[in-house]
Amino acid sequence: AGRAWGSRGMEGAAGSCRAPLPAWCGLLRGLLLAVLAAGSCQGNSVERKIYIPLNKTAPCVRLLNATHQIGCQSSISGDTGVIHVVEKEEDLNWVLADGPHPPYMILLDGSLFNRRVMLQLKGTSRVSGLAVTVAKPSPPQGFSPGLKCPNDGFGVYSKDYGPQFAHCNKTVWNPVGSGLSYEDFDFPIFLLEDANETQVIKQCYQDHNVPRDGSGPEYPLCAMQLFSHMHAVTSTVTCMRRSSLQSTFSINPEVVCDPLLDYNVWSTLQPINSSGKVDPEKEVIIVATRIDSHSFFWNIAPGAESAVSSFVTHLAAAEALHKVSDVHLLQRNIMFTFFQGETFDYIGSSRMVYDMEKDKFPLRLDNIHSFVELNQVALRNDSILWMHTDPVSRMNESVEVQVRNLLDILSNSSVGASVTLQEAGYSQPLPPSSFQRFLRARHIPGVVLTDHKTAFQNRYYQSMYDTPENIRMQYPEGLSPEETLEYVTDTAKSLAEVATVVARALYRLAGGANNTSAIQADPKTVSRMLYGFLIKMNNSWFQSIIKPDIKGILGDVPQHYVAVSSPVNTTYLVQYVLANLTGTVVNLTKEECLNPDKTPSSEKEMYEYAWVQGSLDPNSTSRVPYCVRSTVHLSKALSPAFELRQWGSTEYSTWTESRWKEIRARIFLVASKELEIITLVVGIAILIFSLLATYFINAKADVLFSIPRDPGAVAY
Repeated sequence: AGRAWGSRGMEGAAGSCRAPLPAWCGLLRGLLLAVLAAGSCQGNSVERKIYIPLNKTAPCVRLLNATHQIGCQSSISGDTGVIHVVEKEEDLNWVLADGPHPPYMILLDGSLFNRRVMLQLKGTSRVSGLAVTVAKPSPPQGFSPGLKCPNDGFGVYSKDYGPQFAHCNKTVWNPVGSGLSYEDFDFPIFLLEDANETQVIKQCYQDHNVPRDGSGPEYPLCAMQLFSHMHAVTSTVTCMRRSSLQSTFSINPEVVCDPLLDYNVWSTLQPINSSGKVDPEKEVIIVATRIDSHSFFWNIAPGAESAVSSFVTHLAAAEALHKVSDVHLLQRNIMFTFFQGETFDYIGSSRMVYDMEKDKFPLRLDNIHSFVELNQVALRNDSILWMHTDPVSRMNESVEVQVRNLLDILSNSSVGASVTLQEAGYSQPLPPSSFQRFLRARHIPGVVLTDHKTAFQNRYYQSMYDTPENIRMQYPEGLSPEETLEYVTDTAKSLAEVATVVARALYRLAGGANNTSAIQADPKTVSRMLYGFLIKMNNSWFQSIIKPDIKGILGDVPQHYVAVSSPVNTTYLVQYVLANLTGTVVNLTKEECLNPDKTPSSEKEMYEYAWVQGSLDPNSTSRVPYCVRSTVHLSKALSPAFELRQWGSTEYSTWTESRWKEIRARIFLVASKELEIITLVVGIAILIFSLLATYFINAKADVLFSIPRDPGAVAY
C-alpha cells in the first residue's frame, strides 16, 4: 500500500514538472525515485538483518488424553527472553535468583535435561523458554522421559484381572523413567539438532550476555524468541468437542486437535481373502511387534531398541519362512503383524482386536491358535532371550498345556544357535506388550520375547538417545553410503540369529515336520534394514522397493513417531520391505499391475500388487521397474474411542495431538527498556512532525508546485 501511494504521489509531482523544469523540481523527482528504490530493495532484508533463524530445531508439542494435557506451548505471539547458557547446575542460580534481566531463555546442556532441573524451572516466572542441546555422549546414567510403568491402565492387568500385577506392583519395567514427557509446561521447549546453530547461540551469549565482575551485562543483550502456540487445551474430551461443534456449525471449521492414527501392517504366510472371512476351523499363529516410538520432542523418535530391533528381526523371520519350500502345506497359517501407535496405550493392537470382535477383519479371535510377540531384543546379556507369559491365563489348564508346548518349541529351536531362550518365571507378569490387548478379549496362549527378565535393559526407552549407538551398531571409518548399507555389523548378525530361532519355532508351531536347519535369516538383509530404519532412509535399496509416487517419503534421518497424518514413512517402508522380502515378482505390465481387477488370473482378493521403482540400470540413469505380488495389507490403526465418539474412554486410547499455526525459533539483539522508550517517543515525534509537514505542503501545494509563466509569452 505504501509503495502504491508513493507511486501515485510521484506521478503527480512528475506530472507538474513539465519542461521547462526548474532545477529544484528535477531534484525533487530524483530524490523521490531514490527513496522509493531504496525502500523497495531493502525493505525485505530488514528482518534478515535483525534476526538469525534457527532452522534445525524440534519442538515439544501438546498432546492430550481423556483427562490431561501434556507437553509445551508458547504464548500466541511467541515467548522471548534473554539467553543464558546453563552448563552446570550452579548456573541456574543466575536464572532463578541473581540475574537482573528476566525472563530468561535458557540454553540447557543435554546432560542437565532431567526431571529435577525441569521442575525447578517449571515453578518460576523468570523462565520464558528452553533450548536444549543433545548430550554427547548419551547420559551414562540413562535417560527416559517415559513412564516407569508404560501404558499403565490399558494392558490386561487391573483390579479384576491379576490385581497383584496391576500398576507394575510386581515389576517396575522402566525404572529410569522420569515421566518428563507426561508433564505439562507453560513455556516452549525446543531441541537444537544442529551443533553449528548451537555454537552461534553460544557465541552471541559470549559476546553480549556474559556477566562481568559479578554484575549484569550491558545492553544490547542476545535474546531468543520461540513460537509454538498450541490450539488445543485441557483434554481430548474438550478439544474433540470443540472441533466437532466447529465442523457441525461452521462453514470454515477450525479443528484444534487430531487423533493419533496410522495403519497396522499385516501379511500371511498362506494367502487369505482379505475382504472375506477365514474359515472358523482354520488356525492362525500371530507374530507381532510394534513399529512406533516416542520421545520428549515432536517427531524425534529413533526407537533403535524400543521398536526397530524387534520389527527388523520380525521382518527377517518372515523372509526366512517364506523361503521354506513346504509352507503352503503347513497345518496352520502364520500372520505377521506390525502394530502402529502402541506407545500411546496400544492404539494399533486395540483397534485390531476391536475389528476382530466386530467382524471387520478377515480373522476372528477364535481363529488365533497362539501369539508370539517380539519386544526389545537387541541388548541381550550372555545371549539370553527371555520368554514372558501371563501367569493368570495359565491357571486355565488347557491354556497352560498350550503355553508349555509353545515354550518347549521355542526352547528347542534355539538348540545349537548362539541365542539361548529361558523362561522368565511363572510368577512374572507380562511386560508392556500388544499381546496384553488380545488377552483382555480372550485367553490366548502366547509368549513375549525380550532381552530383559525384569526391568528393561534399555536405559533410553522413549528418548532421543535410543539411537544406533544404543544397540551397539558400529561401522569402520571411511565407508561410502553404499558400502555402509551393505556392511554386516555384529548387531545385524545377532538379530539375524534371533530371527532364525523365531522362524524355526514358528515353522514347528505351524505343524512343519521337516528339518529346520535350512531355515536361516539373512544377516545382510538385517544390515540393510538397520541402516535404512536407523541411519538413512534415502538409500538405494529403499529407493528400489517403493512406488514411484511415494518416493518423497525417503527423508534422511528416520523417525518413528505415529503422528496424525497417515500413513507415516515408517508404515510405508515396513509395508514395502515386507512385500519385497515375502512377495513374488510377477510378469505384468504397469497397466496390469496397477489394475489387477482387469487381469483374470490376478486373484485380487488374495493378493496385493505394487508397481515399484526398481534398481538403477547399470548403463543408464533410469530405473528398471517391476511388479510385486504379496499378501501384505494395511488396516486402520485409529483408536476405537474415536470410532465410538467416546473421547473420555478408559477402555481405549484417547491420545490426540494439538494443532498449531507455526513452529519457529530465532535469536536477535534486544535493547534496554530505556532505549526502547526513547526510540518510541522519537518515532512518535517524527510521525507528528511528518503529519504536520504533509498538511502544510498539501495546503500550500498551489504555491509550492506552481509553474512560473514563460516571460516571453505575452497575452494580448
